[in-house]
Amino acid sequence: MKHLVTAAMLAALSCAAHAQVTVKDAWARATVPAAKASGAFMQIESKREARLVAVRSPIANAELHQMSMRDNRMSMAPADAVDLPAGKPVQLAPGGYHVMLMGLTRQLKEGENVPLTLVVETKDGKRENVDVQVPVKPLSYSPPRR
Repeated sequence: MKHLVTAAMLAALSCAAHAQVTVKDAWARATVPAAKASGAFMQIESKREARLVAVRSPIANAELHQMSMRDNRMSMAPADAVDLPAGKPVQLAPGGYHVMLMGLTRQLKEGENVPLTLVVETKDGKRENVDVQVPVKPLSYSPPRR
């Protein structure tokens, strides 16, 4: 019995050490039939200081990207990670950090969901996978301003 209690305590401590990430307001942009790329957006909050270090999807090559303005030109490039300060929501949104879905295996249609796995790493190097079902919104969708 003592071993069971110890195992339960270790499991509880192990869970407490994870980032404890929540995702809200996730959405992905629908595509036209021939399109091979889209974007996914969301608000992420971690209870502990962490970083979003990768994203995966079974229907596309998913990467973290960042849009930025340079010399009056908008540019987009892969991002190694997105910092998640403890207790502060971070927006992945059009025009900033976002998930790029490239090489789509099928068209994204309004009303369906895109499966994503977010890989979050805490300061001590432990990784947590967060599975998210991201609803697909119409091509013309604009999220409400906050």
